[in-house]
Amino acid sequence: MNNKYMRWLRTGVVLAAAIELTACVTINIYFPAAAAEKAADKVIDEIWQTPAGQTPAAAPASSSSPAPAVAPSVNQESAP
Repeated sequence: MNNKYMRWLRTGVVLAAAIELTACVTINIYFPAAAAEKAADKVIDEIWQTPAGQTPAAAPASSSSPAPAVAPSVNQESAP
């Protein structure tokens, strides 16, 4: 009975090790920076519907600066 238990235990350990080794697979996909930037520019041009090779007429100066705040108008009349 002891021999049968050891065989099942050994089979379980080998099976667990095989599953663990196959589960540790990482697939890395690297894209060339120039090709990715060109593809991004193409998508942006399609969204803005600008002809290829031209830039949009009104491009924002800096994307990091917030839009200017607009002050709400206040009615200066006194309340009744």
